[in-house]
Order: sequence, then C-alpha cells, then structure tokens
Amino acid sequence: MPEVRRSVPEELDPDLQTLGEETALEALAFLTVVREVAKGAVPDSAVPVITLALSQILVTGSRLGAINDVVPAQRFEPDLGSDEDVEELRLSLAELFTGIDDYAEVIDPLTTTELSRSQLSGDIAEICAALMHGLRHHADGNMTEALWWWQFSYLATWGARAASALRAMQSILGHTRLDADEETVAEAQFDALHR
Repeated sequence: MPEVRRSVPEELDPDLQTLGEETALEALAFLTVVREVAKGAVPDSAVPVITLALSQILVTGSRLGAINDVVPAQRFEPDLGSDEDVEELRLSLAELFTGIDDYAEVIDPLTTTELSRSQLSGDIAEICAALMHGLRHHADGNMTEALWWWQFSYLATWGARAASALRAMQSILGHTRLDADEETVAEAQFDALHR
C-alpha cells in the first residue's frame, strides 16, 4: 500500500488558521448538503435547502474576500493529481432541476447589461469542484495554499456562480410560493417525484 505523504503543518497567523478551519468545515457542510440533495434525499425541499446552502457558502466566501490576499508559502501550487470529477453530481442535479435548471444572468453588472445563459446544476458543480480542491490542500496540511485557493477561486469564479445561482433559486422560490395555485404546485411536485 502506498504511503500517504502529509506536509508538516505550517506556522500560520492564528486568525488565518481559524478562518481556514472554519472555511474547511463550511466547505464540507456545503458538499454534504449538495450530495444529499443530488441523491434525492429531500425532493420536496431541494430548492429551499440548496438556497440555504448557497447563502451559507456565500457568507464563507465573503469572509475570504474581505481579508487581505493570502500569499501561499510556496511559489507554485503543489501537484495534487487529478481533481475529483463532479460530472456525476452535475448530472444528478440537472435531473433533479429538470425544467428549472436553465436561467439567464447578467455577465458583469458593473461593465455590461449583456445576458448569458447558465445552469444551476453546472454552477453548483463548479462551486463544489473549487471547494474540494481547497479541501485537498487543507487535508495535506497546507493551510495557506488552501486559503489562497479558496480566496482566489471565490473572487474569480465560484463567488459569482454562487451569487447567480442563489438569485435564480430565490426567484424559483418566489414564483413557486407566490405565483402558482395549489393544484399546479401539487401537479408539479407529483411530476418531479415520479420521473
């Protein structure tokens, strides 16, 4: 059996150490929720549960975005091998969100009013992939690399994906609760449960 290499824990500012540990816990919680929802564990409450999970992970990301840039101890990111594949997760979410997966979003609200098309399943899978990558650095004992990755990827990709997906989920919740009559909602729930 191959020996697992683990880096020697690095010296880190206690506040950053705490932030790193809390970020790891929040990332794991988000991944757990998404995996359970994707498995169909909560079909009647998938939309509100994912809405809550997205809200919580955005709080975590906002904390990362609010601090000074984290500078990793090494100049180059250590090679962790291939990232975990999230395609099966994305496909499960796409099936769960059939009929509501696609949505429109503003590409960058500061620079353009141009719209693009996005998918909840793809956005959530992308967030998961970024969080998992940071968790691999964390598990290897490389906290500054994990923090750097989570912070960079939040600002570059997953923060925007999470914010857009959250807005779409909130819209779905609003339309479901405010627009539809009870018979229509019951029919949609029946269809979703029996596919």
